[in-house]
Amino acid sequence: MKVLAVDTTSERESVALADDGVVRAELRVRADGHSRQIVSAIEFVLHASGIGASEIDGYAVTIGPGSFTGVRVGLSTVQGLALAAGRPCLGVSTLDVLAATLEGEARTLVAMVDASRAGQVFAALYDAEAHPCGDPESAAAAEVVGRVTGGLALVGDGAERYRDEIRSRRPDALFPRRDLFLAGALARLAGPRLAAGEGTAPGALRPLYLRAADIRPGPP
Repeated sequence: MKVLAVDTTSERESVALADDGVVRAELRVRADGHSRQIVSAIEFVLHASGIGASEIDGYAVTIGPGSFTGVRVGLSTVQGLALAAGRPCLGVSTLDVLAATLEGEARTLVAMVDASRAGQVFAALYDAEAHPCGDPESAAAAEVVGRVTGGLALVGDGAERYRDEIRSRRPDALFPRRDLFLAGALARLAGPRLAAGEGTAPGALRPLYLRAADIRPGPP
């Protein structure tokens, strides 16, 4: 199963191609404008892997939460590629991908994405095997961990930003170092699911927004 995965939900933009769970090529960019380089990044990954676009079996994309614009760029790009190729897509929550990188680290896994608003994160709780324990939410980082009993491990740029606040509530919290460029992890996660028939038509992909876009009018 050859999977092309795209993550544009944060400034850590990445594209990866995995073949039967092995990442053959990956490109990482600190991005300030996803739409300017995403197509070039995909072309580079295909060329570097030696795998042609016609050989891709399925596409995967992070659907959020994250940057409002970034999420839309990633989804529309993957939708266009999959529609043109007649291949299935898999949309995966950014939080689910983060949690999968922590599997087995603690009784409760906490994935946190910085919500770019003072004190707020997008977060979700998972069991030790990275299965979701409830719905994702937008909340204060300290509030999220304050509801957790037993051991916990955290991952994500939200966890890093509010590490001190989290430690004040939960001194026992673990912060394992994990790669926050997610396309490689997404490609490995998506392969078995696409092979099992969990993919959807491109038009069925939907973004995961936990709050409305923060758009303010410019000066008159």
